[in-house]
Amino acid sequence: MAKQEWKPGNMLYPLPAVLVSTRSKAGQDNLMTAAWAGTICSDPVMLSISVRKSRLTYETIMETGCFVVNTTTEEMALATDYCGVRSGRDEDKWVTMKLEKEEATHMDCPMCAASPICLECVVKESKDLGSHTMFIAEVVAVHADEQYINENGRFCFNKSHPLVYSHGEYHALGKYIGKFGYSVRKNQKKKKRTLEKRAKFRNSSTTKV
Repeated sequence: MAKQEWKPGNMLYPLPAVLVSTRSKAGQDNLMTAAWAGTICSDPVMLSISVRKSRLTYETIMETGCFVVNTTTEEMALATDYCGVRSGRDEDKWVTMKLEKEEATHMDCPMCAASPICLECVVKESKDLGSHTMFIAEVVAVHADEQYINENGRFCFNKSHPLVYSHGEYHALGKYIGKFGYSVRKNQKKKKRTLEKRAKFRNSSTTKV
């Protein structure tokens, strides 16, 4: 398939559309939408978010060294968009969007009650990359909505109808394709069935009447 060179601004998409919640030392709570976020390490569990220096969230994180990443859903699409285009300097977006708060357990910071997953994060390093500063943070606590946890204790992410962001647009997550490693497991099962058939054939061929 032919490909053409594209401008650098069109990068890797889709990305998770998340709400970053903060609380300043003066007690001001804020929410900001972020798409430039992702897992960067599993042990210890760490993630990163990138924030423009002009944002109130940037100032608050620099001041407190912590924040909460709140995942979003299709039902939260309007609030997610609004929190990305309005400034916390001008209004309380929690109130405007009628978003209920819950208190974090490991830091003085609010969490979004409507979010399926809330990740309490402590900044370990900040990197000034140009237009954005990347905050590298350790996840010190994870809060999951019980309605999405199955009988095996597994979080059913797809059932929460997560929201993603791509090239200025919001999208619902697509259909389930397969579990991690399914391509290998399919081949292993096929190989196992073949070996079982061969073994059964050999046994039947050597059986004495």
